[in-house]
Amino acid sequence: MNRIADLSPLRPNRADRLRQVGVTVAEIACLFGTLVGTGVIGTRVAESSGGSLSADATRIAPAGPAFSIWSVIYLGLFAYTVWQWLPGRAADVRARRTGWLVAASMLLNAAWLLVTQVGWLWVSVLVILALAVVLGAVHVRLVELPRGDALTRVVVDGTLGLYLGWVAVATCANITATLVASGVRFSDGVADLAAVVVLAVAAGLGVLFARTFGGRLSIAAAMAWGLAWIAVGRLTDAPASTATAVAAIIAALVVVGAALRARRGTVDRTATATA
Repeated sequence: MNRIADLSPLRPNRADRLRQVGVTVAEIACLFGTLVGTGVIGTRVAESSGGSLSADATRIAPAGPAFSIWSVIYLGLFAYTVWQWLPGRAADVRARRTGWLVAASMLLNAAWLLVTQVGWLWVSVLVILALAVVLGAVHVRLVELPRGDALTRVVVDGTLGLYLGWVAVATCANITATLVASGVRFSDGVADLAAVVVLAVAAGLGVLFARTFGGRLSIAAAMAWGLAWIAVGRLTDAPASTATAVAAIIAALVVVGAALRARRGTVDRTATATA
């Protein structure tokens, strides 16, 4: 894989300063959206849209505790915003390559929280799909760059990996919830089969991410987290579905296994190249 050399100048330019401000404004908007979505200002996401996005709305809905991952992601996005203001980071190649995309992702995140408040579920599907595409584009850029220092790997690669992995699972749940809210109904057997198909698609995305992005464990961890909580939800809450729970567990194992295998292959190729 070709990697872009880190040729960032020592001094930031005007575009760097503009990007820093843009990311900060987007972080403020994201914070506002979070206050709305958590019920501090508006209605909690689980209670908005007539409860269509609650933990017991569909077979693909993760159990409530799954959403605690947002606390980690939001903390990471705040850390990213601070990181890009640190001395020497304004002209950092990672800041330059990802800054505007991260800002766009935070604005889309806020937009999703706002449109679900008014029950625009199909609009929320479009927004979360756009968010997934933006985060995918971020990782396409990240894998082209040389490894950063420990702080950068945690704040940038780690945060954005969790972000993409969770959004991938959330997109599947969002689309399913919107279809059900729109009146799509199946018998229990067909609903189980449909859930298994959706989870197979999620597993396929995990494999694709592993192969494309070199087995980034943060992506796999977030996906496995969401899939595991789907299993918990179907075993402990309505709508109960053992078939869905088993499929979710298998999907989680596939995602983690694919990431570990891709990561091992990346390490082997690096060792061979430097031998």
